[in-house]
Amino acid sequence: MAGNTFGQLFRVTTWGESHGHAIGGVIDGCPAGISLSIDDIQVDLDRRRPGQSIITTPRKELDKIKILSGVFEGKTTGTPISLAIKNQDQRSQDYAKLKTSYRKGHADEVYDLKYGFRDHRGGGRASARETAVRVAAGAVAKKILPKKTKVIAYTKQIQDLVVAIPKFNQIEQNPVRAADNKVAAEMVTLIKQAMRAKDSVGGIIEIVIKNCPVGLGEPVFDKLKADLAKGLLSIPAVVGFEYGAGFDVVAMYGSEHNDIEVGMYGGISDGKDITMRVAVKPTSSIKINGRHDPCLLPRAVPVCEAMVNLVLIDFYLRNKIVRSK
Repeated sequence: MAGNTFGQLFRVTTWGESHGHAIGGVIDGCPAGISLSIDDIQVDLDRRRPGQSIITTPRKELDKIKILSGVFEGKTTGTPISLAIKNQDQRSQDYAKLKTSYRKGHADEVYDLKYGFRDHRGGGRASARETAVRVAAGAVAKKILPKKTKVIAYTKQIQDLVVAIPKFNQIEQNPVRAADNKVAAEMVTLIKQAMRAKDSVGGIIEIVIKNCPVGLGEPVFDKLKADLAKGLLSIPAVVGFEYGAGFDVVAMYGSEHNDIEVGMYGGISDGKDITMRVAVKPTSSIKINGRHDPCLLPRAVPVCEAMVNLVLIDFYLRNKIVRSK
């Protein structure tokens, strides 16, 4: 099966299924001599793991990472870094009926149509469980990027509840990861209502790149905006991407839009902040057996950050080669 690797110089290949023995990945292209410990990675995995609060799936996975290769005495060696996370709380019996039926809104049918075979237990490779490995790889990427470069994501909107003025210091103070504690409390109430109705809700995650390095992105086809879109749209349940003014440009004049700083032109970064938004659909798994998130956004926030960091590090390393010539 192709399509399991992301990046050109900093290449991340993920492996494993939702209900297999483990999930993991291999990072190839990480420079040697980078300080790296399990703690560097685990802090972000803990933000993504299931069972964090009453508004996330009750599946209990500690998501404890193991570094199998590529690190010696606390430093990367320049060889492939292999990572593994054991699956501990699978309940594959919950999916027994799916051997002969397809779930609405899932990849069950298209996997059968494409391969003539599929792992029906929790979606197999199509499960969002795979994104834990992306978060681990994104944590490694952060260790290489300039310290002043920060990627910050937060829940901006759930249905008609919107964070108008984000307060970044409040993101980790509430279970929704909204950048406003007051709005977050209303979001929690809304999610609980959906849970009682055996339904789900979606929303918008906003991602901001602070102090983006200058010159990231290549002309024409490898534009920074194109790879950011690809990386974020590769996340399960993400159905839309925009940056800058986004789709609001349809109601603007050129004189208005020219005054908006977007952080990249011609697909190349200019060093200013870049703001993006992704639309996350309501969880498709409703009124069926299994354990599922009534709202995907709280746990998708660190996944979005990770994918952006993976895009940035790949272009950052490519840019260093260009400048060294």
